[in-house]
Amino acid sequence: MSARPVAAYPAPATPALPQRILLVENSRAYTSMLREAISQRMELPVSVASTLAEAANLLDHQDDWFLVLTGMVLADGDRDQILDFFTARKLPTIVVSGVYDEELRKRALQQQIIDYVLKSTPDSIDYLVWLVQRLERNRRISALVVDDSPSSRSYIGSLLESQGFRVSAVADGSSALRLVEGDQSIRLVIVDQEMPTMDGIELTRRLRQLRARDRMAVIGVSGSTDASLIPRFLKSGANDFLHKPFSREEFFCRVSQNVEQLELIGTLQDLATRDFLTGLPNRRSFLEQSEKFLNGNSGNMAVTVVMVDIDHFKHINDSFGHEAGDQALRAMAHVLQAHTRPGDCSGRFGGEEFCMVLDDADPASSLRHLEQLRQAVEALEIDIDGRPLRMTISIGASRRSPEFPNLHKLLGEADRHLYLAKAGGRNQIRGLEAG
Repeated sequence: MSARPVAAYPAPATPALPQRILLVENSRAYTSMLREAISQRMELPVSVASTLAEAANLLDHQDDWFLVLTGMVLADGDRDQILDFFTARKLPTIVVSGVYDEELRKRALQQQIIDYVLKSTPDSIDYLVWLVQRLERNRRISALVVDDSPSSRSYIGSLLESQGFRVSAVADGSSALRLVEGDQSIRLVIVDQEMPTMDGIELTRRLRQLRARDRMAVIGVSGSTDASLIPRFLKSGANDFLHKPFSREEFFCRVSQNVEQLELIGTLQDLATRDFLTGLPNRRSFLEQSEKFLNGNSGNMAVTVVMVDIDHFKHINDSFGHEAGDQALRAMAHVLQAHTRPGDCSGRFGGEEFCMVLDDADPASSLRHLEQLRQAVEALEIDIDGRPLRMTISIGASRRSPEFPNLHKLLGEADRHLYLAKAGGRNQIRGLEAG
């Protein structure tokens, strides 16, 4: 499908993240399996080198490097040279070894290597792919370290940065609360217990008042031997606890486990609230959001409820096939989402019907906005095996008033105006003409 939606409210551009992965390994069979697994499951570009010289040539002539996975047996370098080569270039690196060597493992982890993985284990390919996926996703997550000790703060921050997180660090609980309150992207907080003014347990309790467990993970840390600290942290809202000193491997495993749990909860919530085809809020979620908005603004009459229907959708399915119908629905959802402003609600009501709640000061503003939406859909062109698919929409709207005070009545009135738009020739807006 190729569609050209007209987005009135485009999402802000985000900086491009490095994507390229370098595999350095002398075993062609293992390299081939690992490269194929990463490429298939992640669709990231993978380059391969069998020597340090080849790796140097690739690194010098290409940029956009995200991660290195290197073996420890190469023709032009021993294990020390291999470790020094990549750590000197400050590239995130995973060591993949054919045999377990405790001395090598300790040295690798001391040199800021992300992980030490045995390729001889049956699930090494699956683990490495999971590890690459975890590191790639971490780059979109912000983490906060709260510790009054500069050295501890710096150490934990460096561990998180090596795992790809965007890291902030503060020395006290008050600063942490201000930061979390103002930054919704913070999904992970590492909290030390021993801090002046506000200890870690009290900070955890206050953090939970700002952000629920399913939105942000809090991990308490302490060097104290007090056995009551763990249950006190957990009862105050922490997701986990780590005793100081902890190893890099333990820290990585605990952090990854907690972040994965957040993502799993988010996935389950999306399955319950998102329409599987379009990604928009489903009918139940839209109704819940709209009810909450209307109840929270009971005295505000500057609200418009909108029903949107794709014209002649059955003809699209009959002429182009049901897969083309799904593409049309996804394209429609993309345009609708682009025209859902902060403060508005939108969702898929069912079938080819979509719905919106607009928070506008006057009917003329709502009408202008809906006309932009109508024109944007009319301008779409979807390529279906060389055949252009175009579509239009009919829109019915109702304005909140003493006669239509609640969502049920507003939807009923919007649906009535949608019927009038259909009966009047389609590709038009009804319900706001008087405004």
